[in-house]
Amino acid sequence: MRSILFDVDGVVIHSLFHQDPARQRVWSQHIEMDFGISRDSFNEFFRLNYAEIVTGKTSIVTAMDAFLPTINAGHINSLDLLEYWFKNDTPVNRQLLDGIKQLKQKADVKLYLATNQEHLRAFYLWHDLKLGHIFDDMFYAARLGVAKPDPAFFKKVDQLLGPQTEKPLFFDDGQKNVDAGVAQNWDAALFVSEDDFFNHPWVKDQLIV
Repeated sequence: MRSILFDVDGVVIHSLFHQDPARQRVWSQHIEMDFGISRDSFNEFFRLNYAEIVTGKTSIVTAMDAFLPTINAGHINSLDLLEYWFKNDTPVNRQLLDGIKQLKQKADVKLYLATNQEHLRAFYLWHDLKLGHIFDDMFYAARLGVAKPDPAFFKKVDQLLGPQTEKPLFFDDGQKNVDAGVAQNWDAALFVSEDDFFNHPWVKDQLIV
């Protein structure tokens, strides 16, 4: 049995922050028209609150309820704004998922997500986006109380995986996260494009018909 783990944003889901500008997906271009707040304001919210939110120390709703009045947007319902973000910032990497689904057909493979998420977006990804139909579990920062690339994140995931006969294989678009995976004795690979998955020697061998 081998465990294969994937980051979400920038891997399973196309990201605004991809290092290749051609692969960046801007989701918030209409947020000012739809809600009357700027993209910069929305980004500032996360700059101020990210660390506490992503590790589950602070509820994203509580933090947003406190933040919106500071930008004269106290009339906006935080849950409406979060739903807007969730729906618009989840463009799935279909090509990658097709390959992952092929791996899922193998009895000796377990598929997981290993991602920095807070509770509500994690729920949306798992249930509304239906990633729970593909992956066996999602190890996310708010659930574990610690975020990548902290070594404690990887140690906690190892504990949840249990004894492994092979090194876990991990794909992430962040070099620091990859380095942390390697330090945990994982087979960690930097994900820049789908080729990094399909051309990985172990994956390539598994997908040969």
